[in-house]
Amino acid sequence: MKRWTLVSLTGCMLALGLNAAAEAEPAAKPQADTGKGAVVTNPVVAMKTSMGEIEIELFADKAPLSAANFLKYLESGFYEGTVFHRVIDGFMIQGGGMKADLSRKPTLAPIKNEADNGLKNLRGTLAMARTNVVDSATSQFFINLVDNAFLDHGGRDFGYAVFGKVVKGMDVVEKIGKVKTGVSQGMKDVPVEPVAIETVTRKGAD
Repeated sequence: MKRWTLVSLTGCMLALGLNAAAEAEPAAKPQADTGKGAVVTNPVVAMKTSMGEIEIELFADKAPLSAANFLKYLESGFYEGTVFHRVIDGFMIQGGGMKADLSRKPTLAPIKNEADNGLKNLRGTLAMARTNVVDSATSQFFINLVDNAFLDHGGRDFGYAVFGKVVKGMDVVEKIGKVKTGVSQGMKDVPVEPVAIETVTRKGAD
């Protein structure tokens, strides 16, 4: 069975430097010009977890496929009841595909990797998790706890597509990053006490 992973980690990767980018304040309705005359409004979503709420701006302007994919899962209620199943302090927190018992939820078809969109894996950014196959991302995502330049396009390989950033609740992300982890069902870095994703909703939606 394939294991979803960002990249094979070695001991030196666990000692990555904390070159932190400042947390941004949320904009009411972030917009961007696509360069084709159309203005894209970047949606903001609220992710309620068992450890607090996180607000995330999705970069629909720079990563349209990844943002639309995330919203499809959100709108279907897919993320409710999933957990952050992989947590590595000083690196990232990963979730969006497994239940508390570590069973995998069935997903939609994989999407094209948008890691070449110019966005960087900086602290607080949201990116698509995948296998070692470039275009294999489905529902799983991760939030960077530090700047992880080696995950960027052209760093070690094609890279991991950034498609959003935390605009509120980075303290919650960091708190999740500090939970005690262990080995469960052959998987490393699993929180001893499940960190649940209770709801994910689009802010401003009717």
